[in-house]
Amino acid sequence: MEHLTDIEIKEIETFALSIRISIIEMLIAAGSGHTAGPLGMADIFATLYHKVLVHNPHDPHWNKRDRVILSNGHICPVLYATMAHNEYFPVEELLSLRKFKSRLQGHPHREYLSGIETSSGPLGSGLSQALGMALAERMDDPYTQKYFYCFMGDGELNEGQVWEALMHAGKEAMRNLIVVIDRNNIQIDGFVNDVMPIEPLRQKFESFHWHVIECDGHNISHIHQAFGEAKSSALPSIIIAHTIPGKGVHAFEYDYRWHGNPPGKGPENFWKKQDQAKNALNELRSLGGRLNDMTR
Repeated sequence: MEHLTDIEIKEIETFALSIRISIIEMLIAAGSGHTAGPLGMADIFATLYHKVLVHNPHDPHWNKRDRVILSNGHICPVLYATMAHNEYFPVEELLSLRKFKSRLQGHPHREYLSGIETSSGPLGSGLSQALGMALAERMDDPYTQKYFYCFMGDGELNEGQVWEALMHAGKEAMRNLIVVIDRNNIQIDGFVNDVMPIEPLRQKFESFHWHVIECDGHNISHIHQAFGEAKSSALPSIIIAHTIPGKGVHAFEYDYRWHGNPPGKGPENFWKKQDQAKNALNELRSLGGRLNDMTR
């Protein structure tokens, strides 16, 4: 893929900021949900949907589309916000997150919302689903140009099923399967290395015959280049995206306690609960003229 221009990078940064603001607004309206992971993945989803993914928001079932499989379904606010800002559905509907009869469930449900490829919730199963879909596509068309993007959390790598799928995908040399690992170093019970250490990741993945790429998950140019490298590989690819949980709101960053808490119910070491929602939105909205701060 061609390198992004400065104008294109600025467009994606602006898109990512809109996604982050929507994430906070959704979580406030819901009164529950996950904060850290969605905020941390906004730059990656903005880049994917804006410049990489082959898709058609006005025809979500278009046969030639790429597929996005969200294995770590709890970060769905970032997927929903990205889709809404791409006109899959009205942005106003984002405020129905987790509400009774809403299409935007706390984990994605493919029968509720067009553009969702799989229902997810139980961690560890998404890669097997993505692999099965990619294998079926290759059986139909050995020369297929469709790509299957599977998103996973680093804490999710504790699940044994993940490694079975990794082994099989490597054996089959699934070149059109691209996995993005949100390497934010946290999970709901603490820091990943305290709960269950997973390093050395690169060497583990490479031993399973995967092409491994590491990138700064907040540098738009690096993210774009990582996707381009993955698409040119003859092997299945894993992008280890080093991200900051809670990126964009300083009080939320790096703190695992924001993994599963929305603004208004999080830790009070920076802000009182009653101030968290307002302060988070004010901080994000004030970044409009300082987008480079988001990719430091």
